[in-house]
Amino acid sequence: MHILVIEDEKRLAYLLRRVLQEERHTVDLAHDGQSGLDLALSDTYDVVILDLMLPGIDGLEICRQMRAEHVTTPVLMLTARGAIEDRVTGLNVGADDYLTKPFAMAELLARINALLRRRDRRFDDNLQLAVGDLTLDLVRHEARRAGRVIELTAKEFALLEYLMRHPGQVLSRTQIINAVWRYDIDALSNVVDIYIHYLREKIDQGFDYPLIKTVRGVGYKIEARESGK
Repeated sequence: MHILVIEDEKRLAYLLRRVLQEERHTVDLAHDGQSGLDLALSDTYDVVILDLMLPGIDGLEICRQMRAEHVTTPVLMLTARGAIEDRVTGLNVGADDYLTKPFAMAELLARINALLRRRDRRFDDNLQLAVGDLTLDLVRHEARRAGRVIELTAKEFALLEYLMRHPGQVLSRTQIINAVWRYDIDALSNVVDIYIHYLREKIDQGFDYPLIKTVRGVGYKIEARESGK
């Protein structure tokens, strides 16, 4: 899994990274609120481990802004405070779980696994995505538009799935690279544009209206045609 750790205590942050990497997770670190928020809003992570007390923007505000931007990544909040009101506030702004410092690494891993299972069950409830007359069956690994089966490569399917999980949301090239290629390629590469072109040839050409839209200077989005258009 791809996990973001936002923790200003560097010794703890490095320890968390080492423990999580030993569990074969990919880990990114941020040591202050602003850089942590920027990464969290990229919406490319499976879990965010978020310290409550951070320089700049605190953990509560990061979580609040994530949910305001419709980023649904599970958040495990770390706090040195034991007061119930602090925990309640964190949960109310959108955190999924909390852990009070100091904590055992075994408990941290157990809570992360529980969050991932909860997320996977939520995804399992929606095994078919739809945008307009385009559907994506995640079990059969099959795309259809207006009932017509569309043959996709594995990477085209992954890119289309990412777009369809964020309908109407403009996704930057960097966000797409991080989510679909997971840093396997240079962020300056034009591979995103190439694969968007491939998808357009398959899911837009020959149909009444295009689903994939370019937002010049920003990125791409997928959305159904507005009513009356």
